[in-house]
Amino acid sequence: MSTVGSNNILTEVVATRPPAKVDEATRRVSVTLPGDVETAAQHTRQASTAASTAASEHFLDHDDNFPAPTEEEKKTLRKVAAHVPITSFALCLVEFAERASYYGAKTVFNNFIQFPLPAGGNGAGAPPRHTQKTAGALGMGLQASSALTLLFTFLAYVIPIFGGWLADVHTGRYKAIVIGVLLAGVAHLIQLFGAIPSVLRKGKDHAAPPFIIGLIILAFGTGIFKPNIAPTVLDQNRHQKAYTKVLSSGEKVIVDPEATATRTMLIFYGLTNVGAFYMLATTYSEKYVGFWLAFLLAGTIYFLLPILLVGIYKRTYKAPPAGSSDLTNAFKIIWFALKTSKFRFWRKDLWERAKPSVLATQGVTVSWTDDLVEDIARTIGVCDIFLYMPIWYLNDGGIGSVATNQAAAMTTNGAPNDLLSNFNPLTIIVTVPFLSYVFYPLLLRFNIKLGRITRLTIGFCIATLSSMFGALIQWRVYKTSPCGFHASTCDDVSPVSVWWQVPIMVFAAWGECFCAVTSYELAYARAPPSMRGLLTAVFLFMNGLASALGEILIPATKDPWLIYIWAGPAVALAVQTVIFWFRFRHLNNDEFMIDHEKEHQESRPSVSDPGSEKNTIEKI
Repeated sequence: MSTVGSNNILTEVVATRPPAKVDEATRRVSVTLPGDVETAAQHTRQASTAASTAASEHFLDHDDNFPAPTEEEKKTLRKVAAHVPITSFALCLVEFAERASYYGAKTVFNNFIQFPLPAGGNGAGAPPRHTQKTAGALGMGLQASSALTLLFTFLAYVIPIFGGWLADVHTGRYKAIVIGVLLAGVAHLIQLFGAIPSVLRKGKDHAAPPFIIGLIILAFGTGIFKPNIAPTVLDQNRHQKAYTKVLSSGEKVIVDPEATATRTMLIFYGLTNVGAFYMLATTYSEKYVGFWLAFLLAGTIYFLLPILLVGIYKRTYKAPPAGSSDLTNAFKIIWFALKTSKFRFWRKDLWERAKPSVLATQGVTVSWTDDLVEDIARTIGVCDIFLYMPIWYLNDGGIGSVATNQAAAMTTNGAPNDLLSNFNPLTIIVTVPFLSYVFYPLLLRFNIKLGRITRLTIGFCIATLSSMFGALIQWRVYKTSPCGFHASTCDDVSPVSVWWQVPIMVFAAWGECFCAVTSYELAYARAPPSMRGLLTAVFLFMNGLASALGEILIPATKDPWLIYIWAGPAVALAVQTVIFWFRFRHLNNDEFMIDHEKEHQESRPSVSDPGSEKNTIEKI
């Protein structure tokens, strides 16, 4: 009896419903239900609408906490930097430990390779006390020393291309950092073994192989670590759009992402050079004890890295790998733009031709978006800027080993000949707080913005002065050396004090504060989030190109031509600086960082109009 009743009800429902509609595009059947079933569906819709409303209100509340400045506020309010997150400081300490070990070892490479074990020394590489002799081990000469140190620098700044790609596409930046740490740790152990006195006394055939193997592995570890640490530090600031806030003084200000990035990178670069100041310990170790202690100190501080990484692991934001899609599309966009412009890359509409919105009018469909095309255009633009960096690097304290070679020909009075290189990080340590907390905030208080191209130009000018001073000192050394223009191989030294090298290091350091810090900012801000590690690697690669140029100059890196090894790059940089300013000065005022939150905003739940929907149950 009940079965018959149920069948009658079902028959009645089917008889009274409107005909089913089939959507031919999706093959979905829409069936309108009456009565209680329709009421249930309406309740489901209302619950869904409430959830969407709550989600929307969540995002609105989030935006209310960071209100965007109006156009009027952008013109009138003072810009300030946001507070740097504690995880950013912790990651800067990771960079400090890595750089301390890197520079602590690298600074003694020149002497280890160039000079032989000193006669009358302790057999560990240290010279006799109270003499003008220099620490040494392998005795392979200036050209071999310059070649190997430039090879190391070249590898350490070319391998980041692989390191950036590995992180962006496969592992994520944090895992890439860990891989780099493990490799470099092995390298430090191998180099320590090669510097044991018993190995050194057996000659360079026994000491050179472990040193060179360690040098190459260290370059690989550094190359994977280096392109990923700076973007990871900047990633910790999770709000990267300008917003307004009221200070405790009652003043309303704009929290500016560019000012925040500048301050963060200044702190990062400052702690990098606190680590580099560790060179002081290793240079005195090689001078008075031996190379084994220098490499032991470099390795000891390096093994602080795993402790730091474990300690901050849970609090660190770890950007996931993006896969190969964005990178693949980037190459497609570049190729498509070049092909459609017939490889006339200087055309102003080069990138416009690759935009899907433009191609759609021609009936062409592509797999990328307009936003990605704009990102790639900005990325290629900053790569163009980075092409000016190799000449600057050649002026950053001299090419290869020329600075330590020059110092070895001067009166040291017991100081290590590579001691003066410590004035570079010391100057940066002093300069960074001044720029971050005094100079730049003072300019912003008077609404003066030192644009990124202006900062790079200032850095180029200061680096030019560094090399010019180096050329003058080299000329003076030649004039006063007992061996004249063959001072590098002379048994006696020039009476010119080694302390005259201080301005070379100070000017080079000031140049870095403007050039290197600004370049890190540009690499982060002008790349898509999925390619920040790779673009940072491109900037680091410029150092590798500079090393390659230095390798080309190796045959001329000897007496009596060392004046030109200083003066030539200085002239080249002076000419380049003029060209650079007129080419790129318009970028001083362009948008610092494209809003990469657009896609996220477009994917937010939206509140739909219940009345606009049909009461349907869809069936595939």
